[in-house]
Amino acid sequence: MTERRPLEAEFLANPRSRWRNLAILHRIATEILRGMRRLHFVGPAVTVFGSARVREGSPEYVNALAIGRALGEAGFAIITGGGPGVMEAANRGAREVGATSVGCTIKLPREEKPNPYLDVHVDFHYFFARKFMLTKYSLGFVVFPGGFGTADELFEALTLIQTGKMHDFPVVVCGSDFWQPLREQLQTMLDAGMISAHDLDLLKFTDDPAEALAHVKAFAPRSGKAVRPPRQIPLLGEKKESAPTL
Repeated sequence: MTERRPLEAEFLANPRSRWRNLAILHRIATEILRGMRRLHFVGPAVTVFGSARVREGSPEYVNALAIGRALGEAGFAIITGGGPGVMEAANRGAREVGATSVGCTIKLPREEKPNPYLDVHVDFHYFFARKFMLTKYSLGFVVFPGGFGTADELFEALTLIQTGKMHDFPVVVCGSDFWQPLREQLQTMLDAGMISAHDLDLLKFTDDPAEALAHVKAFAPRSGKAVRPPRQIPLLGEKKESAPTL
């Protein structure tokens, strides 16, 4: 019996019959619609990224917990990838202060269990569908030390800001020592004329939860995204959440 391909591998394989491609597109649309239904009433939120390998009690975990609390107390829901490490810490901080805690998990070959601090949980097959939700329903990003996925999400946001697809979208980078080589690389890119100084206006490097919160609050209301939860009128079977208000 032939081993079944993972959904992502099948999606990226080419060529496929047009009927098969249509079936894949239907699956993608269904997944995105399901995510929209679950997150529609979450309200103003900030997405926190970072490594799942961070352990409880580490400086990164402690700081993510503090930032989750600070943002939650300020009226923001917290969205993460729903896993352990930094994600767990941020969700835990939100839960501890009564803010909505959201996890958008991804199905992986070595699947990790969702952390136990989620009020809203949505599971995805496709990385791009998940990334779309993490961005669409967020007023800003807070990025902690992490690996390829974290770097991908950081540069995706910077690219969308640079190209004008998002505006007044604050990005906070926490972990000064870890990200120092990135700061140097960004300066090299700036000096070489590969990016402009204003491309970095919304990027803030800090380890201080108060500074992170101030940066988010300074730009998020001007982003054009809703800073208040939508009216609780479910038209597509959306589940009502106790959304925070700013």
